[in-house]
Amino acid sequence: MIEETAVVSRVAEGVAWVQTQRKTACGGCSLNKGCGVSVLEKMLGGRNSTLKVIDPLSARVGDDVVIGIHESALVKGSVAVYIVPLLTMILFAIFGSSVVAPWYGLSAEGSSILMGLAGLAVGFGWVSVFSSRIKQDSHYQPVILRKTGYASVPERYIPITRI
Repeated sequence: MIEETAVVSRVAEGVAWVQTQRKTACGGCSLNKGCGVSVLEKMLGGRNSTLKVIDPLSARVGDDVVIGIHESALVKGSVAVYIVPLLTMILFAIFGSSVVAPWYGLSAEGSSILMGLAGLAVGFGWVSVFSSRIKQDSHYQPVILRKTGYASVPERYIPITRI
């Protein structure tokens, strides 16, 4: 389970909208002062992202929560969005240069480009169908795992009772 902290900004029955702070790994890197990613982070600032999540805990607006999503869902979604269109583009381009071009007597380069673009369109079409199919699948939706209302309170303010 991949987890992230967030703040609830809006609620409805069974769902909540949460805001998360975008982070990079620049804080732990030794090159954080001169890296291009660090410069971009400083220019763009820490923007918030709003997500719709499943809310089994009946969170309220302002609650600090931990949200999570299954690793397998993230991997499958990443493959669907990045690899499938790229793979269909390459396969269609190869098909265009090796089969379509000789068959119709066209230049291999032109037919490869046109078929590659067609393959990219087919890949994006598949991604659209895939995303509409998984839209309601709870396995692919982030969920509120727990509330962390006391995590932001410094330790010195938490009363300690001794028995």
